[in-house]
Amino acid sequence: MTVSSPSIQELLARRVPGYALEQPFYTSSEVYELDLQHIFYREWLYAIPACQLTKSGSYVTMHVGAYEVIIVRARDGEIRAFHNSCRHRGSLICKAREGQVAKLVCPYHQWTYELDGKLIWANDMGPDFDASKHGLKPVNLRNIEGLIYICLSDTPPDFEPFAELARPYLEVHDLNNAKVAHTSTIVEKGNWKLVWENNRECYHCSSNHPALCRSFSLDPEVAGVSADGSVSATLQVHFDRCEASGVPARFRLAGGGQFRLARMPLQERAVSYTLDGKAAVRRNLGRVALPDAGSLLMFHYPSTWNHFLPDHSLTFRATPISPTETEVTTTWLVHKDAVDGVDYDLKRLTEVWIATNDEDREIIETNQRGIFSPAYVPGPYSPGQESGVSQFVDWYATRLERSLTPAANGCGVKE
Repeated sequence: MTVSSPSIQELLARRVPGYALEQPFYTSSEVYELDLQHIFYREWLYAIPACQLTKSGSYVTMHVGAYEVIIVRARDGEIRAFHNSCRHRGSLICKAREGQVAKLVCPYHQWTYELDGKLIWANDMGPDFDASKHGLKPVNLRNIEGLIYICLSDTPPDFEPFAELARPYLEVHDLNNAKVAHTSTIVEKGNWKLVWENNRECYHCSSNHPALCRSFSLDPEVAGVSADGSVSATLQVHFDRCEASGVPARFRLAGGGQFRLARMPLQERAVSYTLDGKAAVRRNLGRVALPDAGSLLMFHYPSTWNHFLPDHSLTFRATPISPTETEVTTTWLVHKDAVDGVDYDLKRLTEVWIATNDEDREIIETNQRGIFSPAYVPGPYSPGQESGVSQFVDWYATRLERSLTPAANGCGVKE
């Protein structure tokens, strides 16, 4: 006897708040496609720090599900994004992950585009060919204080609520005067939601992250989200002290829970993510006067979490590449005039998070393997330690449920 698989609506309807999701959410190719169609193809996604594109013609490429994107700095200094598909016969234009070009030239038939996307040369197309109708298709892009976000939808959600909330927090970090000190990209063999769930708690930190725990606070309030938005008296003292020095700090959760900003304290006496807790860079990036202001923790679902410290900043980008694989890119930013070997040592700057990322990779891959077991049953989250995980899962379920179209009704999901 054949038993039909539950629909995505059935899975969402029987979800128990405060518990992990059922197995298909982490393993099913059908759910993965729904995640792409209804979340990653519709929401604003963090792409790169603007300083990664150092001059005119600098470009990077991104792969999001079925989409290929070029992000390039044009001659006017503006950063723009285009679909990486030639308007002739669809070939990829830029094949490398990043590079430097004078023009965007398709390798197939040499159709040539200006850096603003205009088609400027197409050989032997006849007298009636109108080049103005065959420019590269643009991708929506926003630059908020040196952070580049893109949206693949033709009708993107309003970016301004996030930008208005985040701008004063980011301004003091002066990312427009940053440079990329190092970038690391790894593939974690786990569903993208497992990557986020792991990120949203430090319940696992003391037993898995010895280097990070020398500086990152183990207080569950740092990673967590209280139901009523309240904070402890101790944390409020930290917020007040930072804000008295001119640095926005207080806890802000908005966008229906999609994004959060809060300047959280580090471990006592720690001022940066280093093994000794001391500053990693002598020349600060930004204008945060308090050395012990801690780290501005900012997340924006579904693609990025970030750490902005007085001396340097880190951005993290999570991109699903299959139902059980996620690419995680980490970028370390320092002041544009900071010199490796003089103002900072690259190994010392990066070693804590390189180790932590690899430890998280192993955690997530072990978690994914366990979820594949037929014996897997969703368990409860710790109210004290995993409130941030519950908040993420609630956001995800609500977002997916709200955006499912009638065409998705009755779609079976394989267990």
